[in-house]
Amino acid sequence: MEREVKDKALGFVVIGRNEGDRLKTGLKAIQSLTPDAPIVYVDSGSTDDSVTFAQSLSITVVELDMSIPFTAARARNAGFERLLSDHPSLLYVQFMDGDCELLPNWVESAISGLESNGSIGIVSGRRSERYPEVSIYNTLIDIEWNTPVGEILAVLGDMCVKVEAFNKIDGFNETIIAAEDDDFCLRARRAGYKTYRLDALMSKHDANILHLSQWYKRSKRGGHGYANIHHLHGKGPEKYFLKEIKSVTFWGFLVPASFIFFLFTAPFISLLIICGYTAFIGKTVLRRIRSGDSLPTAIAYGALIFTGKIPEFMGILQYCKNHLLSRKHQLIEYK
Repeated sequence: MEREVKDKALGFVVIGRNEGDRLKTGLKAIQSLTPDAPIVYVDSGSTDDSVTFAQSLSITVVELDMSIPFTAARARNAGFERLLSDHPSLLYVQFMDGDCELLPNWVESAISGLESNGSIGIVSGRRSERYPEVSIYNTLIDIEWNTPVGEILAVLGDMCVKVEAFNKIDGFNETIIAAEDDDFCLRARRAGYKTYRLDALMSKHDANILHLSQWYKRSKRGGHGYANIHHLHGKGPEKYFLKEIKSVTFWGFLVPASFIFFLFTAPFISLLIICGYTAFIGKTVLRRIRSGDSLPTAIAYGALIFTGKIPEFMGILQYCKNHLLSRKHQLIEYK
């Protein structure tokens, strides 16, 4: 069991939609590890027994209005508002996704990290996949979660945040459908708060991606997030997501478009394009092998990352189209 939360200073906001057993595991873990910490579960229109189960554990439940488009940002804000309304003396809030399970000792590490320096407003830790062996997609996501330790521009949605920092920047931007955590961390940084990824285990995540179509939908969602956050923060000193957008535009549009064009006008050039494309995938495969990946994992990483640039570019286009037409952005769900 975790140490007793200092002066009951920390509470939890868990968000979810139809997470089933994943949510049940996550809520039970929080109660087991931090029995004194208050929890608010925010449900975004689940049709399973998520709400009933949370209530059976005496957890406060907020059910979002289904007439307003759901976003993770909106759910987190609603949870924070209810949590602080019921427990106004809280100093820290740990946000959790409904498909994640809290790990032992994380709360202690998070509070110690936040208390170590007054300028630190957000901390996160190592999120890992629960079943990386079930699919190559889960394996690649586990690699993605292994981010650098230390001060960082942004962290994942499972983050522990100082209440004062959250209030100073008015929480999450509810109009953002993907990468809202990046936006949150960047605005906190500009308000004077640093973000750290601690060298500590934080949570287990269950991506449950079993099909290629899910992987590409997730890639499209990522491209949408790149475009949205770059539009908001790209002019800052970090030039946030500019590198990613350039890469996606080149590999996800210019290379495929050039291949198709020359296939009908100069087939030899198309052949050279394919050779170059394959060479860059090979370079990525070698880099992953040097990082310790097995050959099959490295090959899958190279192939899926590069082919995923096409749906990422489609996500960028979707954001740009909706922004130009002043349309509301719709969720891109992959599970």
